[in-house]
Amino acid sequence: MKVIVIIPAAGLGTRMSTAARKHTPSKQFAELQGVPILLRTMSRFAETPEITQIRIALRKSEIPLFQDILSKGTPETLTKKTVLLEGGDNRQQSVANAMTGVEAAEDDIVLVHDAVRPFVTSRMIHDVVEAARRYGAAIVGVPAVDTIKQVERTAEGALIKATIPREKIVMAQTPQGFRYSVLRKAFDEAAADGFIGTDEASLVERSGQPVAVVMGSAQNIKITTPADLELAEFYSQRKP
Repeated sequence: MKVIVIIPAAGLGTRMSTAARKHTPSKQFAELQGVPILLRTMSRFAETPEITQIRIALRKSEIPLFQDILSKGTPETLTKKTVLLEGGDNRQQSVANAMTGVEAAEDDIVLVHDAVRPFVTSRMIHDVVEAARRYGAAIVGVPAVDTIKQVERTAEGALIKATIPREKIVMAQTPQGFRYSVLRKAFDEAAADGFIGTDEASLVERSGQPVAVVMGSAQNIKITTPADLELAEFYSQRKP
């Protein structure tokens, strides 16, 4: 069984301030302890024995940049077959582009992981692969710790409509894993209907496939703001 990882990394990172990334084209190339975030993220999968191939969707102009970064990277980043390809205008298009060239059997597993979640662990990766193999689809998630309110937007702001029990809520993270046949069907249906989802699980849910949840971690952060980058710097300095 093959396990293929897709990392959509074609985003512009508009929530990251110019000051935080003034020397880099986009947020996934910002550095933590001198190492680009995207390279740190990729390395987590390159170090995982279960992974067969890594496919990274980038802006066309940034493919040569990351090729150069890879050539100077650590040996473990070169242990897996890595494919760099052009991404799309949004996450869904980037993942779809990456899937176009995938050679996979129906029961092979495809993982999708955020380019700017560099603290994913081998345990999370393993657990998602096993759950996707068993159930067809799985994501990493963490229980909600804050009280969750459903609101109605108004011209003046927002009004609370209901309080949602926290035990019914998880905060979705990545990686998200799927049998190839399940993810391919969900993407084909979404494309036919012109539907754009917030993540891959939303497409699979829409397709009628149950999605399992495995435990994530509060440290498995997605770096989208300067404050996230500061927290990531703290995590990156800690011993494993």
